[in-house]
Amino acid sequence: MLRKPETLFVLGYMLLPLLALLSAIVGLTMILGGNKIAGIIVLVVVTQMFAFGAFFALRARKSALLEEPDRQ
Repeated sequence: MLRKPETLFVLGYMLLPLLALLSAIVGLTMILGGNKIAGIIVLVVVTQMFAFGAFFALRARKSALLEEPDRQ
C-alpha cells in the first residue's frame, strides 16, 4: 500500500506537510504560553520528522513512478 504512487502523493503533498504545519503551530503556542522546553522539542523534533517524512514520501513516489512507466 505504501508503494502506490497515489498513497505517496497524499502523504507527501497533503498529510505530512499539514501535520508539520500543525505541530509548528502547537510548538509556537507552547513557547508563547510559557512551556519553552517542550515547545522547542515539538518544533525541532516533531515538526522536522513530519517535514522529512514528506520529503521521503515524495522521493519514494518518484521512484515508484519510474519503475512503472506504462501505468498512468
